[in-house]
Order: sequence, then structure tokens, then C-alpha cells
Amino acid sequence: MKQSRSLRAAALVAALMGSAALPAMAETPPNMLVIANRIDDIKTFDPAESFEFAGADVSRNVYEKLVNFDPLDLEAGFQPQLAESWEVSEDGKTITFTMAEGHTFASGNPVTAKDAEFSLRRAVELNKTPSFILTQFGFTPENVEETIVAEDDKTLVLKLDKQYAVSFVLNCLTATIGGIVDMETVMEHEEDGDMGNAWLRTNTAGSGPYKVSDWKPNESVLMDLNPNYGGEEPAMQRVIVQHIQESATQRLQLERGDIDVARNLSPEDVAAVQENDDLKVVDELRGRLMYFSANQKNEMLADPKVVEALKWAADYEGMAGSFLNGQYTVHQAFLPLTFLGAIEDKPFGYDMEKAKAALADSEYPDCGPIEISVREAQERLDIAQSLQNTWNQLGCEVELIVGTGAQTLDRYRAREHDIYLGAWGPDYPDPNTNAGTFAYNPDNSDEAGATGLLAWRNAWDIPEMSEETLAAVVENDTEARAEMYRELQKEHQQVSPFGVMFQKIEQNAMGSSVENFVAGGATTAVSYWVITK
Repeated sequence: MKQSRSLRAAALVAALMGSAALPAMAETPPNMLVIANRIDDIKTFDPAESFEFAGADVSRNVYEKLVNFDPLDLEAGFQPQLAESWEVSEDGKTITFTMAEGHTFASGNPVTAKDAEFSLRRAVELNKTPSFILTQFGFTPENVEETIVAEDDKTLVLKLDKQYAVSFVLNCLTATIGGIVDMETVMEHEEDGDMGNAWLRTNTAGSGPYKVSDWKPNESVLMDLNPNYGGEEPAMQRVIVQHIQESATQRLQLERGDIDVARNLSPEDVAAVQENDDLKVVDELRGRLMYFSANQKNEMLADPKVVEALKWAADYEGMAGSFLNGQYTVHQAFLPLTFLGAIEDKPFGYDMEKAKAALADSEYPDCGPIEISVREAQERLDIAQSLQNTWNQLGCEVELIVGTGAQTLDRYRAREHDIYLGAWGPDYPDPNTNAGTFAYNPDNSDEAGATGLLAWRNAWDIPEMSEETLAAVVENDTEARAEMYRELQKEHQQVSPFGVMFQKIEQNAMGSSVENFVAGGATTAVSYWVITK
């Protein structure tokens, strides 16, 4: 099945190029970008619902936001995009945006403040997984008509529940959920009051450089130019992302010229590409963290000594120095390096004696059966197998439950796992993006359904730490705020059911002619519109 999917995706590229047979392809057309990536986690293109890595890549290139990042100057922070300017009231609780001219949706409709009002209200009212990014400012389905208001086509007003650092609010609006949709087009496809949600799962209605022309789940995404895009016309008029799981297949297609970029190569295949003068590898430190977490609904895993034992029994350096070599660095705190308040403390190392001692002090000295829920992706499977090997030495009976990205996420969000092994990337470049999910869970009940919070997904009830997290987010003194996050992470490392293990160093392999490939650094997603070749 995997092989046939790869061949079907490659056949799509061949057909779009007008090639009769795949082997005849020597290189992709100069105005087309073809990428191999794992995209089996895409569940929807609706910016109010999308909350997965591959979906964020698509969204960034399809939807514009009030403020956004310049891909060629990420360190500059958020910049005006659909909003040309903004003003903050004296009490800091009201932000008034003035919309910029010249932005048009793919439908031909102009972007107005009414579209921004509709998009942000809609995201709150739909209450999908990422809605907490907006509702943390006091927006609710009941009050959005008074708190998110377009006074006219040029003016949008956001009324917050209290004063926050303005940078925090604007950083949140750069998240995928901040994507502004075409109100008229979306509402033409409304079904049973869903505000176009069903239609937007498989279609797009943005003003960004591209629009989705075709999506075959677990196979490919095809994006074409938005004919009404208000910015400079991208050199890449068509972008095709193929779902190819296997590193060897990605490398083969890159070497043959069938694709321009391979995003999931193993260290061995990266090394081989680096020996090829026609290819190159671009390294980029990302904000993505690899971690395991223990469901606190499992009585054994709710014993802190058991979790401590599992943390001591993980071979961090061994994994980073072998099958993860060059692609992950050991990192054990919930804030990625480069973020305000990030720490480099690594309190746990592979020490089987300490692991066995911690387990002996627990209520489960003989350990017991543990299921690790893991996505079918090679580096995650390798990590899971390493944990399985070392945890078995503790006496635990470890079984791997392997599924697609969507399957494992569904299980995780339903709190049906024992151990979840996965990755987490920031939604916006502010420390609260991770603190507000790793260390915040104000309502641990099943009814809360706070699927966007990792603490909730793991049924970790932390009222005091949640208060500490809230205190940090409203601190206006930058250094004081950074220190609060440093202390919060140190506490989290010791008491949480999370074993943060690695931070991603993304190694993207590509043809030597490809320029300006920016994966997004630690703050955002990939930007296809600036790429040339």
C-alpha cells in the first residue's frame, strides 16, 4: 500500500508536468515546486480547526492574517499584513486595527474588516481544538458580537477581558487560527449552521499567495497561484506536496529530479545527499519538541515515581547520537531554545540504576504493561523502539500501538492512551504558546474537552501550576516574565508526566538551484511564495 501511494503521487506530478512516463522526468518545471513530505496528519484546511504540522504549512501559504511573519526576516517578529496599523487604548484592553488596501481573496472579493470580524468570531464560535488561542483573551461564543467588532470595512476592534502585553496578543494572531477567510464564499457553503466548516475542511477561501486546487488525503496536496493575490507574484506558480513516508524513496526521487525538496530524510540519506554536488541540505533549528507523556488516568502512570523511572530509563544521548544524529538535539524543557525564558537544563540522563531505584520506591515496583501510542513515521518509531527496549529492562511490558498521524492524535485527544510519543510545535512565538498547554489545565474534567491543552490530554490536574502560568502571561516586565518561565520549567521537569526529550533540527534536502527555502524557524511554518529555483 505504501508503495502504491508513492507511485500514485509521483504519477500525479508526471501528469501535471505533461510527462508520459515518470522515468523520463529529469527535472521539475522552473515554475513548479514539488516537495516530498509526510502529510498524513492533515485533517482539515479550515484555519479555525487545523492544528497539525502539515496543515499549518498549507494554511500559511493560503491564508493571510492581520499580522504575520516575513519569511526572509523571521527575527524581526510580527509585521503588518492585512492590518496596516493598530492602536491600543490607554487601559490596554482594546486594540483597534486599520485594514490595509490591496488584499483580495481568490474569489475576487476584497478583504475587509467584516471578513476579519467573521473569521475570528467564527473560530471562537466553532470552538474547535485551537480555539483556546483566542478564547484565552476572554472571547466566548456568547460575547463575540460585542468583543470582536468591525466598525466599518476598514476598522476592526478587539475588546480583551484584561490588559495583556500587546506583543502577546499579536503573536497569537499569527497562529493558523488567525487566518482570515472569505466570508461571502464560506457562507455560500454553510450546511446546518456549520459556518462552512465541512466545506473548508477540503477547500480553501483565503487571500494568500496560493489556493488549494486538489487534495487527496495521505497522498498529495496541489496548490496553485491565487490569481488575485495582492503581493508580488511568486516564482513558483504551482506547489505539489507528495505524501512519501520512506526516507529512501524521498532521496531516490530527489536524486532523479522528480522532486525539488525532500523534508523527511534519515541521517544516513542526508549524509548521502551531502556528497552529491547537484543537491544541498539546509539545516534549521525548529521549535518542534519530541516528547512522551503519561496519561494520569492510568493508575500506575499516575504514580510520580513510575514516571521518574521512565525518565531515567530513556537513552537521550544514545538516540541523539545514532538514528537521530544531526536532526534532533537533546532538550528537556517545554520551551524551545530561542524562546523568551528558555532553559538548557537537562536533569535526566540514561541511568538504569536510578530508574530501578525510583521504580522500587513506587507503588508498582514490578512495573506492568504499558502501551506507547506512536505515529507511523520512522524517527518516531525508532524512538519508540528505543524506549521499549530500555523500559522493558525495568520489567515493564511495553507494546507499541502504531497508527497514522490522524489516528494517534484522535486517540490522544480522547485521553485513551497510556504513553503518547509525539511532537509539539509552537503556535505563536511567545512562551505562553507552550506554557499554556504543557503547564495549564484549569478544568481537568472529561466534559471540559480541552483538547488543545496537553496537560488536559494527559488528565494532569494542576490548579496551582495553572495559576503560575496565568501570572506569567500578564507580567509586563520582560526579564521578570522570563524568570517566571524559567522557574516554571524547572518545576515542570521534576513533577510533570511529560518527558521532553529533543528539539528538532530540520534538515531539508533540495536541488542546488532552490533558494529561499525557509521552513519557518522556531516560530512559524514553511513559506513557498518566496522560493525560487
